[in-house]
Amino acid sequence: MNTSTMRAFVLTGPRAGGVEEVPTPIARHGEVLIDVERVGVCGTDSEFFSGEMAYLHQGHSHYPMILGHEWCGLVVSVGDGVDQWWIGKRVMGDTMLGDGTCRRCRRGAQHVCEQREEVGIRGGRAGALAEQIAVPVSSLHVLPDGVDPVCGALVEPAGNALRAARATKAGHGDRVLVIGPGTIGLLAAMFVRASGAEVHLLGVTDRSLASARGLGFEHTWLDEVPTDVPFDAVVDASHSAHAPALALDLVEPAGRVVYIGLAGTPSHIDTRNLALKDVTAVGILSASPALADTIAALASGIIDPRPLVAATVGLDQVALILGGGRPADAGPGPKIHIDPTRTGAAS
Repeated sequence: MNTSTMRAFVLTGPRAGGVEEVPTPIARHGEVLIDVERVGVCGTDSEFFSGEMAYLHQGHSHYPMILGHEWCGLVVSVGDGVDQWWIGKRVMGDTMLGDGTCRRCRRGAQHVCEQREEVGIRGGRAGALAEQIAVPVSSLHVLPDGVDPVCGALVEPAGNALRAARATKAGHGDRVLVIGPGTIGLLAAMFVRASGAEVHLLGVTDRSLASARGLGFEHTWLDEVPTDVPFDAVVDASHSAHAPALALDLVEPAGRVVYIGLAGTPSHIDTRNLALKDVTAVGILSASPALADTIAALASGIIDPRPLVAATVGLDQVALILGGGRPADAGPGPKIHIDPTRTGAAS
């Protein structure tokens, strides 16, 4: 019987939860136990905090739960069937855990497995807003020395962004618009810029666009873009229900629209517009297919996402962050990180 405990942020209901002492997880067969170094808080976590997350209403998730799917850490023990080689390795892990037996998993699409668990999100699989986490060894990716804890916890969102950037098929001579300069949007913009394309960003707040300009993006637009600027690809990384149709309106004929943002209410596009403009539309769910490439990109310095992190705080400030608050001394970036070992002020 496991009698040891750890500190974790436990969400017990809409806008309810706090730091609790909970049983330390045990690495079961095929799993490893990890000391968590860093965790990113994202929009999905905030939707669980508000109670709006669709999985709660579909029966895929339920309170109480431990959130946290953007993480990195150090393997400290292994379960049965796992090589001792893993002990001491710095790792991050895939959020999506397919059942490994269905047709989708067998075809390499475990991230859309109907029976999947999602770390800190779906199926009762506890997340990383805790001192330790247990996950299947099959989900792990080793982090090279050049990928520090900040970058390690950004691999998961950066993997989504890399897939979005690749889906634009943009390169030298192309112009790409990214709608929504949040974490995913800025990461996608950074990867698109690295491909040689000209990047524009459309936002709805001065603060988000100031953050984009601080990253060296010269073409930023508030609320609308000039009608005479053609875009070969448009990435919708926003949470706006009207943005998918706007993306389709703004993209050039024979261009590409990439949908990675999710609105809280249904959004609609006119497929006549899609067909008559001969546009290719791509949807992106999950970083899973791009995690290894993302780690390699961060290790090689193709992009540096660390300026996106505005502050790092402890578990005791998670409720503030999930509710939309920011530490008083936070920088301009859109992302807040959690260090489960930290107490006291942000840094």
